[in-house]
This record gives sequence, C-alpha cells and structure tokens, in this order.
Amino acid sequence: MSDWFYLHGRAFVQALRRLVSQPVGTVLSALVVGIALSLPAAGYVMLDNVALLARGVSGTPEISLFMAQEASPEEVAAIERRLRAAPEIASYRHVPRDEALRQLERSGLGDVLGGLQDNPLPDAFVVTPRGEDPELFDALHAQFVEWPAVGHVQLDSAWVKRLHALLALGKSVVLLLAGLLGFALVIVTFNTIRLQIMTQRHEIEVCRILGATDPFIRRPFYWFGSLQGLLGGLVALGTVWFGVRALAAPVASVAETYGAVFALAGPGIPESAAILAFAAFLGWLGSAISVRRHLAERLR
Repeated sequence: MSDWFYLHGRAFVQALRRLVSQPVGTVLSALVVGIALSLPAAGYVMLDNVALLARGVSGTPEISLFMAQEASPEEVAAIERRLRAAPEIASYRHVPRDEALRQLERSGLGDVLGGLQDNPLPDAFVVTPRGEDPELFDALHAQFVEWPAVGHVQLDSAWVKRLHALLALGKSVVLLLAGLLGFALVIVTFNTIRLQIMTQRHEIEVCRILGATDPFIRRPFYWFGSLQGLLGGLVALGTVWFGVRALAAPVASVAETYGAVFALAGPGIPESAAILAFAAFLGWLGSAISVRRHLAERLR
C-alpha cells in the first residue's frame, strides 16, 4: 500500500511540475475547460434559484381539508389526531368555523353575512405536506377524501405541477448541454495529452529501455489530465460565483416587486464538489483514452 501511495505521489508531483512549467498553456486550457463547464453549472444554479424564487412568490403549497357541515366536535378532533400522526404531514392549522366566519366579516362581507341565520362555513384544516412532489399531494388527497366526516379536499398543487414540469425540462436541457460540452472537453484533453506524449517521446523510450512498466509511464499523464480538469472546474466555479454576485442586486430588486425577499444563491458545497469531481473525471477520461491509444502506437 505504501508503494502505491509513493508511486501516485511521484506521478502527481511530475504532473504538477509539467503544468507549472508551461503556465500559458495551463491557463488557456483551464479557461477553455472552465468556461465550457460554467454553462451547465450556471444553468443548474439558475434552475435552483428559479425554484426558490417561485416558492417565495407563490408561497408554500398547501392542502385545505374542509369538514362536512354536520361534523361533530368529536369527529373534528378525530381528524386532527389523524393529521398529527401522519408522517407525510409537516404541519397543519385548524381553522374553526367561527374563526373563519370572523375572517370573512373582517374582509368586508359583514353586511352579507349578517343576514344569515346560521354559520354556513365548516371547520377546516390547512395542511402543509412534508415535500412538494405532486405525487405526494395526489396521494394525500386520495387519503383525505376517504376519511369520515370530510366534506371536501382542495389541492393547492396546480402551480407545483407546472413548476416541477418546467424544472424537469430545464434539468434535462442542462444535462444534455453538460454531456455535449463534456464530450468536447474530453477531446481537448485528448489532444493535449497527445502533444505531451509527442514532446516526451524520447524520454518515454528511455524509460522503457530502463525497464519502466506501462502503468509507471501512464500514471503522470493521468494525473496531468485530472489536474488540468480540476483547474478548469475551479475556473467554472469562479465564473459562476462571479455571475451570482453580479446578478444578486438586480434579482433582489425583481423579487421585491413581487413582495418577496430573495437572495440569489450560488452553488453549495455538494454542488461545488460535484463540479470539481466532474471536471477532474473528464480530464482523466481524456488522458486515459489518449494515453492508451497514442502511447501504444508510438512505442510498439
């Protein structure tokens, strides 16, 4: 195990020296990789922020559960116990019929309601599910309508379904873009490693004569491609964060016009780690393909 760490550490140092020895090429390659990766990364961040903004403007989706007009206090209490015990429900609020009537009176309908003999409003519960998946809303709706003494169940999920559909479409487009640009970046790394092999062909031949194995020769190129991709990932993260900072104030102004307090958020730690890992993987993949092809061709 110690030999494995030593060999990889030695290859890492060699790759790092090659990157430092050609700063212009390293910077240009990192910019190419970073700018290309910043497009899908920015698209994913934009989708997350659009979802947060939509929730802030439209509020948290809820389910309104109306009791039957003839429901007794015991039946209302039984429904409340069921809601309290349901694991799919994050919170609920009981709206007694008398409180609902007072809210209507305060809204300017006092004259209309004053002519009524009895309170026509039922007891109600405003339920917040533990999640915003449309399937969860449909499942809870089907469950609530089967409960005794429940007169009507109203879903506040139409906008949630539209939002989920739009976000799913946007994420599909982002993934497709990431795949296409990732293929292009593999080609860039492929050509870069090919040039490295051509430049060091005499050194590689000498190593072969001295008994160096193929993994020993390939290992520094793998690290070179991975480090090049990692640098590109850092450039992509920097580009995305710069864009987030530049757009934070205009986006906050737009959200304020809708009565929402919203701050544009950049990629979090998991998203940043995923971008860096994806960039390093693309660099390694391009170098692996290039090394296995060109090194074998030139050193047969």
